[in-house]
Amino acid sequence: MNPQLSLIFKQLNALILGKEAVMKQLLACVLARGHVLLEDVPGVGKTTLAHGVATVLGLNYRRVQFTNDMLPSDLLGVNVFQPNDGRFVFHPGPVFHSFLLADEINRASPKLQSALLEAMEERQVSIDGKTYALPKPFLVVATQNPGEQLGTFALPESQLDRFMMRLSMGYPTAEAELQLYAGGDRRRLLPKLQAATDAETLLQWQQQVAEIKLSAAAVQYVYRLVQATRAPGRFAVGLSPRAGLAVVAAAKAWAFIEGRAHVLPEDIKAVWVAVAAHRVQALQAQSHSADVLTEMLAHVAVG
Repeated sequence: MNPQLSLIFKQLNALILGKEAVMKQLLACVLARGHVLLEDVPGVGKTTLAHGVATVLGLNYRRVQFTNDMLPSDLLGVNVFQPNDGRFVFHPGPVFHSFLLADEINRASPKLQSALLEAMEERQVSIDGKTYALPKPFLVVATQNPGEQLGTFALPESQLDRFMMRLSMGYPTAEAELQLYAGGDRRRLLPKLQAATDAETLLQWQQQVAEIKLSAAAVQYVYRLVQATRAPGRFAVGLSPRAGLAVVAAAKAWAFIEGRAHVLPEDIKAVWVAVAAHRVQALQAQSHSADVLTEMLAHVAVG
């Protein structure tokens, strides 16, 4: 692991206690040019983590609290008429930030969700027939609280597929929670975080990740895992080729974090559930998709 990445993880581990695995997966998603859906109960540090990641990466950050009365123009921007010179001037919206935190995305109307997810996919927005490129790099971290129904609009499967990973922070360990109570709110540490890199360096890292080698054996392993999700009796619908490509990209990023120029089976296993679980639905009512996917790792041959 290079020194800049080490400094990134050191600062994040001090900010959010006991969540090293989630941070590593989130960073892998960033390096793979993916977007992240953080799904968890309120109060476990989703917003603090997102703000911290943006800070240590040196990216301009904006948080948007989604509500059901927000319009697409509130997010994307709007053309405003200037009476002095008789022309319209585009005022960019919050989406024109390198790191956008879409808080409680399931409270946004389907129209607003669609506008955001189109921007995520195309990395550009069209306003009144004119196209505006989004900054590079561009990352969306969206949050939602599981199980909430009142006043929410669930993301359809086609839109969930636009997120490379779905992550859950979970409750802290007993040790971390005791340390939290003794030390106070971790958000007070946010102003003390230092940028360990910048947008230009992150773009270089993303390019290096894309160039990491994937052996024929690793390709076959990803293929067998994806094919296993399509076998009768496991899931309503198996993983698509796009999901397989996301597994490959995330595994390359994991290898990069580990300081390697090639992908090992362990890299694929490390990202498999985070990339795949939100794209499939277990057929058995008592089963969770993540559990079925984890079980598959024990049964699908590596080589």
